Amino acid sequence: MIKGYEKRRVMVRKITCCEKTDRRGALKAPFTAAIISDLHNGPFDDILQVLQHVDAILVPGDLLNRHEQTWDHVKDFLAEVPLIAPTYFSVGNHERYSVNSDAFMTMARNSEMICIDHRIIRLRDDLVIAGIPSQVQVSGTSHRLLQRFSQARGFRLLLCHHPEYYPRFIQGHGVDLTVSGHAHGGQIQLFGRGLFAPGQGLFPSLTAGFYDGEALLVSRGMTNNVMAPRFRNPCELILLRLVPADK
Repeated sequence: MIKGYEKRRVMVRKITCCEKTDRRGALKAPFTAAIISDLHNGPFDDILQVLQHVDAILVPGDLLNRHEQTWDHVKDFLAEVPLIAPTYFSVGNHERYSVNSDAFMTMARNSEMICIDHRIIRLRDDLVIAGIPSQVQVSGTSHRLLQRFSQARGFRLLLCHHPEYYPRFIQGHGVDLTVSGHAHGGQIQLFGRGLFAPGQGLFPSLTAGFYDGEALLVSRGMTNNVMAPRFRNPCELILLRLVPADK
């Protein structure tokens, strides 16, 4: 048993996302990424081997657990994981509200992990990534970022911790794939739907897997950091493979 956490077994979920036909040619070659969402200062030794052969590691928020004073696992994560593959991070609500927020952000910026929020970075000639952080109210900076991002050449990959942001202001802005977390899979899955998710309330509509024709991918998260148990909703590491439309 890990102190402060429900004993867990992380499922590795392999997912393929095919480039949309109306964007045919944006992506020239396959790309593989590991998605680590909602680690919440949990252990990660059990996934290190899985990370060895990916092109990038995507962290759409909540490395920290704002309810804890310590963050030793996160410090180890920053020291170890970005050395395995290029690692891109977007701020989640736990980073925003944690008492360790300033110290974490300083350490993160001094690490090999790349904080992607309100930035556009070209990974390859045919692939570009950006990030939108957790925020109380979506800022003009985020809207301007999306406007610039929609004009970027190649496949457009966005990290945004909150899936509920997607229908509100990301959808329809030319983003090929948005990667989120936060919903914890709805905590309890009944008849294919989650019971509760922060930011969406009871019977949330965006909790796990693909939505909007594979334009939004929501991770169930790596760690259960709340008192309520998970049911039919395992913690997961997603191995995402992006493929061109003609492959």
